Amino acid sequence: MSTEPAEPGTESLLEAKDLELWRGERRLFSQLSFSLGTGELLHITGVNGCGKTSLLRVLCGLTLPETGEVSWRGQRVMRNRADYHAEMTYVGHRESLKGELSARENLSFDLQLRHASSPEDIDQALDRVGLARARDVMARGLSAGQKRRVSLARALASRARLWVLDEPYTNLDVPGRDFVDQVMSEHLATNGLVLLVAHQSHGVTGGRIRQLELA
Repeated sequence: MSTEPAEPGTESLLEAKDLELWRGERRLFSQLSFSLGTGELLHITGVNGCGKTSLLRVLCGLTLPETGEVSWRGQRVMRNRADYHAEMTYVGHRESLKGELSARENLSFDLQLRHASSPEDIDQALDRVGLARARDVMARGLSAGQKRRVSLARALASRARLWVLDEPYTNLDVPGRDFVDQVMSEHLATNGLVLLVAHQSHGVTGGRIRQLELA
């Protein structure tokens, strides 16, 4: 299973080569290869249970495949995870927020693990996702949609080159889903890369959109 190589003239940063992964006695995928360059989005689709999130874990360097390897900037991810993770942000279908911390404090805690982030940067990201009035609300008091927006603010403030988004539209209304499309489009326009898992179609414009369907 493979997709076409990165567009000629783009800088290829992420490469997966001959990946194979099993879950128990079931093989989720094999001979999976692709490369992703600047300004490119790879939309990963497939039925529930086909291994989409498992594939993301492999691509993030969190799960070892049975065979194959993942490389970032020509270096194997498993040998250089710290540098790789410094250039990547992950938004999962679970927000992973600490309930006793505010939206602002959650972002500050997470982002400081990567690089120095000013309060102004964090507030700007929260403003951008529509949470200006909820910056200091404890995460346990936020709605499901607001928690999702905090996760998106984390991506915006991360300065990451690679965005890994697992069902980012979950718990969002139509304007919220449109906003996700907008920020992904803007990220691609600034030579970012996006790995997107989503059941639904997206409205991303610009960049190069590619498709990978898991059986």
